[in-house]
Amino acid sequence: MVARAVTEFHDEQCSNSSPPPWDPAQDLCSITTTFQYLQTSGWYWGSISVSDARDALLNKREGTFLIRDSSHPHYMLTLSVQTCCGPTSVRIKYIKGSFWLDSISPNMPHLQSFPDVLSLVQHYMSLGHAPHGQASTDIHPKTKPDPAKQTAKDNGVPLKLMHPLYKLESFPSLQHLTRLNINKHTNCPEQLPLPNPLLRYLHDYPFHI
Repeated sequence: MVARAVTEFHDEQCSNSSPPPWDPAQDLCSITTTFQYLQTSGWYWGSISVSDARDALLNKREGTFLIRDSSHPHYMLTLSVQTCCGPTSVRIKYIKGSFWLDSISPNMPHLQSFPDVLSLVQHYMSLGHAPHGQASTDIHPKTKPDPAKQTAKDNGVPLKLMHPLYKLESFPSLQHLTRLNINKHTNCPEQLPLPNPLLRYLHDYPFHI
């Protein structure tokens, strides 16, 4: 009985043990990496205003998107995208090295997380859509809303991610466009007959958007 009691107490201690503490240095590494990727992408618009984001997307094709700094103090970044109902936004959550969309869809309480925002966007581009978003109060048409469209927004708007919107001053170079094309056709660039400097250049931005 004594041995059994000791064993049970030991098991209880193990089951109640807390996970190891999160190292803040990992936050710094994750966030720094994401912003380095975003700066390279050409479709990160930084701290633009809500109205500027709306104007940039208003007359673009459905599925055109950009990443900007969030106007909400509890978020770093926001995905703004042209939908069938006009420009809208979805905030991007970040906790302990993971990014995911702040979807309001009741059918998706646990969205997939990603180590950086570029991986998140590339994933949903490959699917052809992202989880339903809400017509954010951050970004909306200045004109009187169409009731039919407003209803669609209230119920969630399907977000198609298809065309990144480049800033004119950040439009990618021919070298970067070549890198995107190579990354689009292979996940193993080290198998290509390329010199090490070019391989490092490919690894510096392992995405095709």
